[in-house]
Amino acid sequence: MNTQAALSPNLTHWQERVDMAAAFRWTERLHMHEGVANHFSLAVNEDGTQFLMNPNQAHFRRIKASSLLLLDADDPKTMERPGAPDPTAWGLHGSIHRLCPHARCVMHVHSIHATVLACLADSTLPPIDQNTATFYGRYVVDNDFGGLAFEDEGARCAGMLTDPKVKVMIMGNHGVLVIGDSVADTFNRLYYFERAAETYIRALQTGRELRVLSDEIAEKTAQELEDYPDQAERHLAELKAILDDEGSNYAT
Repeated sequence: MNTQAALSPNLTHWQERVDMAAAFRWTERLHMHEGVANHFSLAVNEDGTQFLMNPNQAHFRRIKASSLLLLDADDPKTMERPGAPDPTAWGLHGSIHRLCPHARCVMHVHSIHATVLACLADSTLPPIDQNTATFYGRYVVDNDFGGLAFEDEGARCAGMLTDPKVKVMIMGNHGVLVIGDSVADTFNRLYYFERAAETYIRALQTGRELRVLSDEIAEKTAQELEDYPDQAERHLAELKAILDDEGSNYAT
C-alpha cells in the first residue's frame, strides 16, 4: 500500500486520487486551467454515480490526492452539506455521471485554443493532421449554450453525450468537455484535443487553403490511434514520474 494511503485510512480510492491530482497539476502547468474555475471528475463505483471531484474554488496547482471530494450524483442534499462542490461543477458533472454511466472520467476546461474553436461560428474540427484526425467522428458541437452549467444546463449537455463513440463536446461559446474510461485516457484525449485545436487555429491564421484529409484516411487514422497500445497510460505515468522527481506533494 502507498505510504500516504496507509496514513489516511479513511480515504478510499487512493490510486484514483493520485492520478486525478497529477492531471490537475499538469493541466495547470500547461496553462489549460482558468483561475479557480473548471473541474475534473472520476466515477469510482460500477454505475458511475459516485465520483471524485476537485473542491470548490481550489487552484489546480495546489490540489492533492487527499483534497478531492467524494460525491454521489444521486444525493439531492449534496449542495446543502459542508464542503459542497461548486454549483456549476455539480450541475455539469453530477448530471453526466447520473445520466451517462459510460463517462467514467469527465474533464472540462476553458483552455485557450479549444475555447477559440468553440467561439467560431463553425466550431467543427477538420482533419488536417494526425492530431485533428484523432477526433474525426468522435466529437459533438453544442450550439445551444444556455449560460452557467447549473443542473438544467448540465442535464442538457449530458443528453448530447449518450453515444459512447462521442468523447469530446466542443461547447459553443464556452470551452471543451472530454470524457474517457480513466484519468489517463481522458487526460491524454484532453491534451491532444488542445494540441489539435491549436494546430487548426494557427493554420487558419495563415489565410492559406487547408489540406484536409479524406474521410477514409481520417477515420483510419482515428481508429489506429484508438488502438495504439498503452499510450495514455504511459503518458500519465511519465507525468507522475516527473512530478515525483521534482518532489511534488500532489500524491499526499
